[in-house]
Amino acid sequence: KETNMYRAIIKGLALACILTPLISTAHKPTDPPHQLYPEGNFQLENGSVIQDFSLSYTTQGTLNADKSNAILMVTAIGGNHHRIDYLIGPGKALDTNKYFVICTDAIGNGLTTSPSNSKSQPNVSFPEFNIRDMVNSQHQLIANHFGITKLVAVVGASMGGMQALQWAVSYPNAMQAVIPIIPLAKTPAWTTGVLEMLRQSIMTDPTYQGGKYDKPVEQGMRLWSGWLSGVIVRTPAYQDQLNPTPSAEIDYLKKVQDAGWKRMDANDWIWQSRAYDRHDVGLTKGFDGNTSAALKSIKAKTLILAGTGDLLNPESDAKTSAKLIPGAKYIAINDRLPMGHLSGAGITEAENEVQNNAIKGFLSTLKQ
Repeated sequence: KETNMYRAIIKGLALACILTPLISTAHKPTDPPHQLYPEGNFQLENGSVIQDFSLSYTTQGTLNADKSNAILMVTAIGGNHHRIDYLIGPGKALDTNKYFVICTDAIGNGLTTSPSNSKSQPNVSFPEFNIRDMVNSQHQLIANHFGITKLVAVVGASMGGMQALQWAVSYPNAMQAVIPIIPLAKTPAWTTGVLEMLRQSIMTDPTYQGGKYDKPVEQGMRLWSGWLSGVIVRTPAYQDQLNPTPSAEIDYLKKVQDAGWKRMDANDWIWQSRAYDRHDVGLTKGFDGNTSAALKSIKAKTLILAGTGDLLNPESDAKTSAKLIPGAKYIAINDRLPMGHLSGAGITEAENEVQNNAIKGFLSTLKQ
């Protein structure tokens, strides 16, 4: 009976899973307007410079007089400021009647300055960057533009969770709390291997032309979309219940590819994925590559939520981080029906309820 119940739930949500796995909801006219914060020529950690750099963001809620109610949202690879909409809004964990929620777009996502939209450094001339560069660009927005000295929390999923951990290491006094969802503290070889094969799926398409393409890289991006959104972010158990026959799985993957291949520029994703590869909080200045020491240094109260059976960001990394960060709390998002990385995508009602309740309860323990 339980299996049949799960299958019914999954089938009922199949269309939503095709259209929205780990991607961002389309921006609607009623949504908060996109804003750009110009940061000039932005210095990267590797010594390169992104020329005429601007950070894209939106805000929801009202910043109070003493600027003490701000929460920063940081986004996933290939995502935008809508990435964790399932947590943001009146009555949700990031309650916009209470908090001022700043939702940022990471370097390379096509809204913030990226290979696809840079006029002075287009496509392959765009410098490579890392996750600390993303965090540093966000810190300029928070400190210099908004004048906020201490955030309530930094929250993000996937690469957003990785940024949240990096925030806590790079700027230990800049927030009360961090809430990394399906994160990594250090990208393992397995994840790099997955990302490299996804990159090769794109780059071996003749249309890619060494990154100087003048039309969409359709075949490469179809392979990318199918592998990433249709396979890697899921689990065998989840797929078996969603698609119980080979033909059902193949048909499903075709729908995933049709819905997802256009959602991101090829170079933008490749550049972000290389930043993902290089992520290690232990490489933060002062830690000499010691990931454990960097995690042990975190002062912010920490709530980590991870996906059981995650094939992209293995939950073993999240569990290790939770043990090393002083006082950190760990929650498995969906143990009963392991969905893997998809557990942090806002797909199912049960998953959303777990995350909203856990985060709301956690934030209630902070100094208000």
